[in-house]
Amino acid sequence: MSAIVVAVLVADGAIQLFAPAQIAGLLRETGFAMQLTRVLGPIALVSALLYAFAPTAALGAILVTGYLGGAICAHVRIGELGSPPEVFSLFLGVMTWGGLYARVPRIRTVLPFIR
Repeated sequence: MSAIVVAVLVADGAIQLFAPAQIAGLLRETGFAMQLTRVLGPIALVSALLYAFAPTAALGAILVTGYLGGAICAHVRIGELGSPPEVFSLFLGVMTWGGLYARVPRIRTVLPFIR
């Protein structure tokens, strides 16, 4: 699960940094300027890298959740409640915490499902 999250975020960050023209339409739809790809791309990449490494995985999960929450918020703001990008972002956020829960025993003690 964690590998999928990292792969998606690295791909997203790389597209924003190296091929922003491919997502220009999406940026226009959500009201973001093209220049923000220089900011959003590194945020996605750094969040993914922090999430990928065990010592910083919890911080990475928090940052990934914030990044994905911003994506969800952007789609809610333009009236796309329940749109595929919004649902995908929500699903990716659930996978982020599910992956962290599965691979970090300390998280299971902090957030137990059953006592």
